[in-house]
Amino acid sequence: MRDFSKPGRSPVYAANAAVATSHPLATLVAIETLKAGGNAVDAAIAAVAVQGVVEPAMTGIGGDCFALYAPKGASVPIALNGSGRSPAAAHDAWYIENGVSIGPTSPHAVTVPGAIAAWAKLLADHGTRSLGELLQPAIRYATEGYPLQSRVAFDWARNRDKLRADPGSAAAYLIDGEAPKVGTTMRHPHLAATLRRIAEHGPKGFYEGPVAQDMVDRLNALGGLHTMADFAAAAPEIVTPISTRYRGYDVYECPPSGQGLAALMMLNVLSHYEIGALSELDRVHLFAEACKQAYHHRDALFADPVLNAVPVEHLLSDAWRASARGAIDMARAQAPILWPEVTHTDTVYLCVVDRDGNAISLINSIFQGFGSGITAPESGVLLHNRGYSFRVEPGHPNTIGPSKRPMHTIIPGMLMRDGAVVAPFGVMGGHYQAMGHVELLTGLIDRDLDVQEALDAPRSFAYGGGVELESGFSPEVVAGLAARGHATIPAPLPIGGGQIIWIDRATGLLAAGSDPRKDGCALGY
Repeated sequence: MRDFSKPGRSPVYAANAAVATSHPLATLVAIETLKAGGNAVDAAIAAVAVQGVVEPAMTGIGGDCFALYAPKGASVPIALNGSGRSPAAAHDAWYIENGVSIGPTSPHAVTVPGAIAAWAKLLADHGTRSLGELLQPAIRYATEGYPLQSRVAFDWARNRDKLRADPGSAAAYLIDGEAPKVGTTMRHPHLAATLRRIAEHGPKGFYEGPVAQDMVDRLNALGGLHTMADFAAAAPEIVTPISTRYRGYDVYECPPSGQGLAALMMLNVLSHYEIGALSELDRVHLFAEACKQAYHHRDALFADPVLNAVPVEHLLSDAWRASARGAIDMARAQAPILWPEVTHTDTVYLCVVDRDGNAISLINSIFQGFGSGITAPESGVLLHNRGYSFRVEPGHPNTIGPSKRPMHTIIPGMLMRDGAVVAPFGVMGGHYQAMGHVELLTGLIDRDLDVQEALDAPRSFAYGGGVELESGFSPEVVAGLAARGHATIPAPLPIGGGQIIWIDRATGLLAAGSDPRKDGCALGY
């Protein structure tokens, strides 16, 4: 239990249902949806649609979505890959022949947004409300306005120059060329009109007709290869989740093209160690070494499995686990592994457990802050830059190709035990997310932290040849890591952000937590 004389949050306990999101307006909308009779899927879609309006640096209808959904009584969650594909004309040879690179604000970094199709699929299969009904709160905030929260304004300001570079983005998201301040009321009339069109026509209102034409025209004007046919072909995919056993729990992730496999690989390595008995220095060192092992393989092998087979079975095998563990020296850091130079990214994660015991773990992203920075001017759709994760390297599994999904960083998680849901959970933060799942779960399972303490705990991330450390680590830990050969780096931003709802199977009580690194909150009733 936390020290109540110090700043902090307590877990939210609820008997019926609970919600945790990274924005208070989204959490409130989800609770209102539940209390009006909606289920977990309804509440999640209503909430994430609101977040696409009020947290535009993090997410929106121009991005992608992944979900794990566990209906009441299910022994295995349902997994949805709602990510979009590259244009059908996107051959890697074309990029090489024309000397075209895929920069973060390039039209070539924009894959077809998958979120709207994913939301519609979830609702058609498992919801009780229509997409049109659930979009109404988002439409209201886009039309009438919403006040900027503190973290939202912080992220807005640090992306000012990106927004200035695109006329559509500057018009939609800046005031006289400057980022709006905390408390400013923002409205997005073009986005509101697009949301109304989707509410009336469903996904076709986004992927066909004037909204799609506006997106294609803007991308083509910048040199993109997108066509109306590329947008019309958008379709989410129900996939088979992957899992591993950790300390008696089953941890489920979406399979590649997501990076959830890396989280499972790290948990397999860490299962050999008594994490709860380690000193903080030893724990951070061990996490860094396991992280380097898993991410090295991620960058070499993870890709769209439809076009490039990913050796999931091998990477979850006892043989790989033993090999990775054998390469770890608790007294010394490994030589740095140079990873792709892609910076931390922006996403929203939310989870809901309803009164019937249905649980959803959902994550929606436009990748980097304000995505590509490209806003289609008439529709107000801010487009993500998920294709920045592609390589232009013939023969590499993740090289860009026609109608291909890039390796994805966004990963929802689901914890189960004895065939029953224990917790939907997730941690935002781009590349950090797989490591974030590991730090969150080991905090809960190995260190006996409650859900809020596990989210509050200081984070570390072995990335780009160094170890990023949040300010919560003591000088002794920082010095100890340096003595073992780590290049320690003060984290330039808070690392990630997460949500979790823990279900106490003995009592039925729900315990929900929301990350203090964001503006959001958990609520229940």
